[in-house]
Amino acid sequence: MKKILSLLLVSVLLTGCGSNSLKEGTYEGSAVDNYGGEENTATAKVTIDAEGKITDVYLDTTYVKDDVETTKKTLGDEYGMKKGNSSYGQADYEWYEQVEALEQAVIDNQGIDFLNVDEDGYTDAVSTCTIRVDALYAALEDALNKAK
Repeated sequence: MKKILSLLLVSVLLTGCGSNSLKEGTYEGSAVDNYGGEENTATAKVTIDAEGKITDVYLDTTYVKDDVETTKKTLGDEYGMKKGNSSYGQADYEWYEQVEALEQAVIDNQGIDFLNVDEDGYTDAVSTCTIRVDALYAALEDALNKAK
């Protein structure tokens, strides 16, 4: 009886592990980001290798500056979050720098389960990331779901 239960348990574990594997390819996801009362689009692009490992993550969010639609990454330092970069800026790191840390953390952790996004949309899982990540998380989740 113990052998049957052991075999059944191993079978269930192997089946469960297989269902979570990611398929090779590049997958894109998106989500609405309504931070600051404006409706922007958060996008994610995730690359999965032949072994089902996340090898590359690209995140960005649309943004309108001076009536021109661009992205926060494209703006770079001009986005103005960093202390001393503008009267608006209060962060130690610019938006793109925070997102690059988030991208690397997703690769390092091979997914997004570690993020633990709070009710206000923030996470403390990436020390240099102080921006709201709820829309980026949703875009990543969308892309990763497509990779399953």
